Amino acid sequence: MEWYRTPQNLIPMVIETTSRGERAYDIYSRLLRDRIVFLGTPI
Repeated sequence: MEWYRTPQNLIPMVIETTSRGERAYDIYSRLLRDRIVFLGTPI
């Protein structure tokens, strides 16, 4: 029997297109670049 595992830590990617070309970021790096921080807990 073979087990097929699905990735448990799938991180979405964002592709940014500019006049200089395309660049791919993971979603957390892109949000941090815009100074958007997600804490995940109440403050």
